[in-house]
Amino acid sequence: MPLACSHVVRFSIVLAAIVALVATTASAQPTPTTGEAVFVVTGGGWGHGVGMPQYGAHGMALDGRTHEQILKYFYTGIEIGRAGTKKLRVLLAEGRPAVTISSKGPFNVRDAAGKVHKIPKATLTLRPNLRFRAAKNRLVRGKAPLLVRPGTGRTLTFDGHPFRGDLELAVVGGFLRVINVVSLDAYIQGVVANEMPYQWPSEALEAQAIAARTYALANVEKGKPYHLFADVRDQVYRGVEGETERTNAAVKSTAGQVVLYGGKIATTYYFSSSGGRTANSEDVFGFVVPYLRSRPDPWDEASPNHRWGPLLYGARTIQTKFGTGARVSDLVGTMTPSGRVKSLTIQTLEGAERVPGTLLRTTLGLRSTYANIGVLRLDRPQGKVPKGAPLLLSGVARGLASPVLASSVDGGTTWTKVGPLAVDSGGSVSHVVMPQRTTRYRIQVKEAVSPPILVQVGA
Repeated sequence: MPLACSHVVRFSIVLAAIVALVATTASAQPTPTTGEAVFVVTGGGWGHGVGMPQYGAHGMALDGRTHEQILKYFYTGIEIGRAGTKKLRVLLAEGRPAVTISSKGPFNVRDAAGKVHKIPKATLTLRPNLRFRAAKNRLVRGKAPLLVRPGTGRTLTFDGHPFRGDLELAVVGGFLRVINVVSLDAYIQGVVANEMPYQWPSEALEAQAIAARTYALANVEKGKPYHLFADVRDQVYRGVEGETERTNAAVKSTAGQVVLYGGKIATTYYFSSSGGRTANSEDVFGFVVPYLRSRPDPWDEASPNHRWGPLLYGARTIQTKFGTGARVSDLVGTMTPSGRVKSLTIQTLEGAERVPGTLLRTTLGLRSTYANIGVLRLDRPQGKVPKGAPLLLSGVARGLASPVLASSVDGGTTWTKVGPLAVDSGGSVSHVVMPQRTTRYRIQVKEAVSPPILVQVGA
């Protein structure tokens, strides 16, 4: 062996021995105390992720796809059919002590006894006693429920807001409940512009009209005096105020059209933005629907919510929001094939609990569960260390790129990089340091830093 090579070999052996000795010395130190964690959440999309993403429909329409092609892409194996004529009962208000109803022309009030009272062009103020002034200033006390019907070609105004169809007033628990009895497509006219921007391409609006019409029929409440809510519990419905010329045209051009699967009305879930891929129904709702399959959505890049974050949460904030009994030390998400958080394991100093991914979204107010949870935590060594002695720092740096250990003697704004951190498959990191004096350390990534720890150095 050449002399130069023998020197290299001997040097390598000595260096390896030194490294092994340092690591052995450091690892023999007392178990560190779990440090404070910071959680970094980034994600994409807005909404539950199942069915038709509206930005996906928008992008497909811009690419020249028809409303039928849009629907058949996001709802697998469906057909477009027709629905029969149907009156819907939409809950507008309940628990009201008084309401006002008016019209630009005469209208009628029919009570439960079948009596019909003509009302001149006027504003009725109704309270739970159901007394009102009819034609010729007659004072009438109606028998609930009252059905208020507009004149031909007119609309009724409820508390200043115009609605097509009839208004039904009932007394429930000493207060008034108001239901709008309206045709299916008149209802859809009051929905589309509230669920999708009316300026969007007509094919996207037509896809939205069909999805909204189908969703309404699939979600009719049973065993209740009304079929649908007028808000996000079903679809946002604002009556005539929610209509525009372009969205009304989309409703009329698709009149009666619905999505069918196996000859039956489909449940056409839709949402704003997918982040790039929609989700299988079972990944979000826990049950399999054959036409609600995960689909790539490259058109989502135009969405302002295609990517969002980072959002930073301290351990104490997570503890408070989720109501855990002890400080949170780690969060680990179990992911679905479409990249959404299916469940979340919350690790605390006293144990662990698992919650559904949907609870992560609602508890933290996230736009979607299409999210990545990054964790930064540096654990605190116990006691003082001798000057220059090796010290093994350990912690967690999961789900974040290029973590670096940094140090600061004064704990101020000046931090010096000690070196990159190797991350194992579970997100654990460690690094041996040899502080010469009392020093603070932290883990740094582009998006955030961990809470610093203080290492005290003795004589």
